[in-house]
Amino acid sequence: MNDDVAAKAATARERLAERDGALVAFSGGVDSSVVAALARDALGDDAVACTAKSETLPAEELADARRIADDIGIEHAIVEFSELDDPDFVANGDDRCYHCRTMRLSRMYDAARERGIGTVCDGTNASDPGEGHRPGLQAVEELDVVSPLLQAGITKEEVRQIADHYGLDVADKPSMACLSSRIPTGLEVTEERLTRIERAERLLRTWGFSQFRVRDHDGLARIEVGADELETALNPDFVAAARNHMLDLGFDHVTLDLQGYETGSVSPAGEADAGDETTVNRDGEPVVEDVFARDYPTS
Repeated sequence: MNDDVAAKAATARERLAERDGALVAFSGGVDSSVVAALARDALGDDAVACTAKSETLPAEELADARRIADDIGIEHAIVEFSELDDPDFVANGDDRCYHCRTMRLSRMYDAARERGIGTVCDGTNASDPGEGHRPGLQAVEELDVVSPLLQAGITKEEVRQIADHYGLDVADKPSMACLSSRIPTGLEVTEERLTRIERAERLLRTWGFSQFRVRDHDGLARIEVGADELETALNPDFVAAARNHMLDLGFDHVTLDLQGYETGSVSPAGEADAGDETTVNRDGEPVVEDVFARDYPTS
């Protein structure tokens, strides 16, 4: 971390120290993890990391959030709610992220008030406002959420440097948006779709892919993987395994996008996945017997 980045981090930490306490909207991604680490340094036990648990959060991400909060040494709280209770969210219009973020942050304020804390922070950084269609940022502004990274002018690359300085293993973690970002705008967000997307992506994670999405086009699964993993995805064994498993999970058709992973590829105006700010575990789902189980096991 160079002197300029260190100075920005110090500024963010000093501003946090001026507050009586802070509750950090915490996904376990690199942005919110850095805010949590800065808040812990600045406020000690008066800092709390809070994760929102709902149908749109992959179970693995919740487990990661718990682990990372423990590594930071900050209290970790969980609030539960369902975005599916909001018809505007379910409709999946251009402003889906606005409705989601409004509900999520409102629950964060409830949790903060229960602890006598008046400040809620998030992980918005200085690179976010210019990255595509980001209606979720409107909710941040309307609810008066504090964004320490943005206020200190800390960019995404600088966030990763600070995370590395703190020894956080999320420094190079790929962005992971909520599961609803895999459903094309205008197609309703349902529990059925979220369930099969989570299960499909769990398979890709188990099979060793690191940057991926499974987009749900009303029953057609469109698999996206990073450019450096595309050759692996073209392997006939993977193709057969992916087809068999994903058909069994409820998809009608399975395709591989040869363009590879692209942030926000089913959202309006190239909407950036709400990457840092990412259901309960659904174990026991039926998965077909796989003739390629040695290379692509399901567990």
